[in-house]
Amino acid sequence: MGQVIDLMARLLKAGTSIPVVENQAAEVVDISSARALQISEDRREVRRTVLTEFISLHAVIPGYGLLRVTLFDINDRGLSFDLEEAKGKYNVTDQIELRIYLNHQTYFPITTQVAYIKKIEDEGVYRHGCEFAKDSINNQALKYFVGFLESVTTHFRKDSGDLTITRINS
Repeated sequence: MGQVIDLMARLLKAGTSIPVVENQAAEVVDISSARALQISEDRREVRRTVLTEFISLHAVIPGYGLLRVTLFDINDRGLSFDLEEAKGKYNVTDQIELRIYLNHQTYFPITTQVAYIKKIEDEGVYRHGCEFAKDSINNQALKYFVGFLESVTTHFRKDSGDLTITRINS
């Protein structure tokens, strides 16, 4: 084991003044709110992954067909979606019939009204914020659907490349 070095003696011998440190109380930092914010951000990231990769959203354009839009967020009052600049944009107060597709053939229709539009320059899209129609026949289904998304995203885990096998026995 090495020897303990006496810094005070060395400082005095060198003629260096010894700094006087007042006994100050250390500040205690509560990180629980920062941690909760980080967890919330992580959940939001996972939720957006679910919204963009597993659920598709299409706007019904009467007389033309369906226009795929990117679902950005959804809650019990409405949703927001992105539409590429080249495809145009809606106007505030426009009523839009949307379809939320759960697979290639199964969807449920919803009626929304555009509440705001924001151009996202760095992504080249218009973000549309829409409110669900109050008298829609699918309000109950939407309530359960949004509840399902909120519930399930709290338990999602991100796959880090786990090995997939083709059978149990070798």
